[in-house]
Amino acid sequence: MAYTLPDLPYSFDALEPYIDAKTMEIHHDKHHNTYVTNLNKALEGHADLQNLPVEQLLKDLNKVPENIRTAVRNNGGGHMNHSMFWKIMKKGGGGEPGGPVGDAIKGAFGSFADFKTKFAAAATGRFGSGWAWLLVRDGKVVIESTPNQDNPIMDGGKAFFGLDVWEHAYYLKYQNKRPDYIEAWWNTINWERVAENFAAAKK
Repeated sequence: MAYTLPDLPYSFDALEPYIDAKTMEIHHDKHHNTYVTNLNKALEGHADLQNLPVEQLLKDLNKVPENIRTAVRNNGGGHMNHSMFWKIMKKGGGGEPGGPVGDAIKGAFGSFADFKTKFAAAATGRFGSGWAWLLVRDGKVVIESTPNQDNPIMDGGKAFFGLDVWEHAYYLKYQNKRPDYIEAWWNTINWERVAENFAAAKK
């Protein structure tokens, strides 16, 4: 069964003024759609792999034939990463999380403000294209960054919050000012969804 492009859970302009409508349209309809198309193309003739959830596919990359592994890693990662990314944002988002996810962040980083500083540093410091993540690894909540469309699931981590720092995610509005994009992005966070992701990651 082919992988499909998920709908955005809001309109293209829902995250204005923090992320502009044209960026959201291109990012979802062009970039994410291309990852899905190329993932399906790479898996043609591999029925056993086509039916796996994308998470399982990326968790066991060594089981993917070597001649298509890089294509699956890049495009499957792009599909999985963006599928999470759209859902952890919403119109009227932002603020500070409460509940278990808020407690976990404070327990790991001292305060929400300190977490934001450390997460922004990971996102700003990622050279070239990639992602910054908040994840559960070995039972602990940690911040990591990955290159390209890699995801912590590829080496045993369980990401529940991630920021896309590829230039296509922000360049139309912010040009080369990645820190300005990161600062604005905090105003879009859907902490309720992040809390659900965190609960799943702890299992």
